[in-house]
Amino acid sequence: MAKTIIIGSDHGGFNLKKHLVAVLESWGMNVLDMGPDCAESCDYPEFAASVAKKAANGEGLGILICGTGLGMSITANRFPGVRATVCTNEFMARMARAHNDANVLCLGERVIGIGVAEGIVKAYLETEFEGDRHKRRIDLIETVSK
Repeated sequence: MAKTIIIGSDHGGFNLKKHLVAVLESWGMNVLDMGPDCAESCDYPEFAASVAKKAANGEGLGILICGTGLGMSITANRFPGVRATVCTNEFMARMARAHNDANVLCLGERVIGIGVAEGIVKAYLETEFEGDRHKRRIDLIETVSK
């Protein structure tokens, strides 16, 4: 299950990002860490943009982490081709992939613990898009948002 995971955070998500990079690598994932490289205060939109652009280009699945996941999600969803979603449990992560073909997972370090985060990421990565009626609805997103 070697997948490329593009990961980024801000200072509020740095510790969880650092932990998840190690976990993802232990699972055999190819991890592209877009930063930051320390926990000093930084601006989340820059890191969200770096991950979103690569995910939109099909270079891998994205994971973005800030304090709540909300700012990362808002920013990432500004990029065409990105379907970023905040997930706080495994069910949400499975549905984000299965029904919404989410290509960027957003997490909040200040909202969930490390164990919950690992479960969410695992569920997200193990779930495939179901297509069919869900594909039609995703296509509608592009139509109605123009």
